Amino acid sequence: MGLFWADSVPNKEKCCHKCRHEEEKAGSCPVAHSKKPKFDPNSFAGCPVMGKNRAKEGCDSDGINPLNNMPRNLNSEKLPGQKIELPQEKTKSTIPKGTDGKEGVWEYPSPQQMFNAMIRKGKGNVPEDAVESMVSIHNFLNEGAWGEILEWEDPHTKVSQVEPRLERFTGIPDKMSPRAKIFTTLGKYFPDKFSSTPPFDRHDWTVLRSNGKGGWRKVRYVIDYYAGPDDESTGMPTFVLDVRPALDNPVNAVDRVNHWWAYQGKPIWDKAMGRK
Repeated sequence: MGLFWADSVPNKEKCCHKCRHEEEKAGSCPVAHSKKPKFDPNSFAGCPVMGKNRAKEGCDSDGINPLNNMPRNLNSEKLPGQKIELPQEKTKSTIPKGTDGKEGVWEYPSPQQMFNAMIRKGKGNVPEDAVESMVSIHNFLNEGAWGEILEWEDPHTKVSQVEPRLERFTGIPDKMSPRAKIFTTLGKYFPDKFSSTPPFDRHDWTVLRSNGKGGWRKVRYVIDYYAGPDDESTGMPTFVLDVRPALDNPVNAVDRVNHWWAYQGKPIWDKAMGRK
């Protein structure tokens, strides 16, 4: 999950977002409805390259782009023995990249690059005919994550009148977030309220928030990716994204309280006071 492409390195709640692949909700569904994709959440886990995965793949630090923890020169050519021709064109996201508007937006990898990355990780059982659908799901989820971040950032954006940007991101599926650990543990004792199934991936995104003076403040966001049950009406996979600013400082803590109050606290209080 979270493969963004960065060709160069620049110089130096509503907390749960449920993504359902339905045309009426997504506007234009990224998944072909004529064929249910053979989606395996573990296919995305551990991507981009991080920590021990680097050693496993034989990548040294010089071969890794620090913006996305991906190999700088990820092969986009068809692999030996590959039976299906996969598109090699990359898709642009809606997510602004870096501190300068001239840097444009992040790009998603092509289906061929995604397939090559998964094979590089040793996932040789990936069905070639499912790769394009997997890429569509991957892109759709990351757009959803950015949409959640924009909601979190909205109070600050209204003050600065400057839209946030994404500086970098890191995939760390081997390190479960404290919140995910709590939810997973609660799921063992309260299965009706919580799920004991851990997230299949975790990302930390470094978001650039304008300080209102022409500079930027870096805000770390934690994103846990959960696989939900297949949609009963369409049979399509569903996902839950738990997006929130990390508790790195008092400002982020206040943001989380305010966000909770706006979406849950106030309605609960109004109900307690007999208001509609």
